[in-house]
Amino acid sequence: MDHSAQRAALADVVAIPVTPFAADGSIDRDVFRALLRRLLDGGVRTLTPNGNTGEFYTLGPEERRLVTDMTLEEARGRAAVVVGVGHDLPTAKAAARHARDAGADMIMVHQPVHPYVSQDGWVDYHVEIADEVPELGVVPYIRNPLLEGRTIARLGERCPQVVGLKYAVPDAVRFGAVAREAGLDRFVWVAGLAELYALPYWAMGATGFTSGLVNVAPALSLALLDALRAGDYPAAQKLWERIRPFEELRAADQSANNVTVVKEALAALGLCRNEVRPPSKTLPDALRVEVAAAIEGWEI
Repeated sequence: MDHSAQRAALADVVAIPVTPFAADGSIDRDVFRALLRRLLDGGVRTLTPNGNTGEFYTLGPEERRLVTDMTLEEARGRAAVVVGVGHDLPTAKAAARHARDAGADMIMVHQPVHPYVSQDGWVDYHVEIADEVPELGVVPYIRNPLLEGRTIARLGERCPQVVGLKYAVPDAVRFGAVAREAGLDRFVWVAGLAELYALPYWAMGATGFTSGLVNVAPALSLALLDALRAGDYPAAQKLWERIRPFEELRAADQSANNVTVVKEALAALGLCRNEVRPPSKTLPDALRVEVAAAIEGWEI
C-alpha cells in the first residue's frame, strides 16, 4: 500500500479484534477466524491484531505471531491490517519484521510502558522500530498526556512512513492542541478511545476511531462513522447515546473491564467464551446483567 491507501485505511473504523481463549487457556483458532470473518462480512475495512482489546500484554511472542498470521490470512484482499507491536526494542523490531514478512500494511506501536520515558527517547524508540521496516506505515499509539505536538512533529520529520497516530488521551481540548502543533494534515488522527470519544475528537480533527465494540455490533460502529463523515451530528449523537452505557462499562475504574465487557457481550451472543487472562477478570453476575441490558435492542 502507498501512503494514500494507508491514510485512507486509518480514516475509518479501526477494529481491534478480541483474542478468544479455549477451555485449556490457549488461543481458540477456529473461533478467532470466525470472529474475524464476522467483522469482514459486517463491512470492517481495517483490522488491528495485537491491540489492547486483543489482550496484547497477556500474549506470548508465539501467540502474537499466530494472531498476526491468522488475521492476515483472513483479511487478504478484504481489509488493511495494522499489526500491534511493542515491549522492549528487540521484541518490537522482531514483531515488526514478522508483520512485514507476513504481508501487513502497517504497524501500530504501543505506548512504551517503561517507567522513564523522555520526549526525545520516545522519538528514538519509534525511529528505531520504523527504520527496521521502511516498507510499512507506522502508527504510534499515544496515551501520554504530556507528549507534546512538537515532539510528534519531530518524529514525522525523521520518519515519513509515520502516517497516522492513535491518540488515546481522554481530553478533546488537549487532543486538538497537540494535533495542530504536530500537524493536523500531516498525520491521520485516529480517536483512540473508541466510540465514546469519537464525536468530540472528530470535531477537533480526527477522521477515524478505534473500536472494540465493533466485535459485537459492526453495524453500529460503521453507522456512527457514516454519520460523522456526513456531518450529521444529530444522528451521530443518537447513536452515541445507544452506545454510551456499554462503553461506560468498559471505561469504568480506569478501563479495568475494557476487554471483559466485550467478551461478555460476545459470550451472551454465543460467539466466544468470556474468559480473559490476568490481570483482567471475568465479570461478576451483577455486571453481566448490565452488559446484557446495554446491548439489548442493538442491530446485531
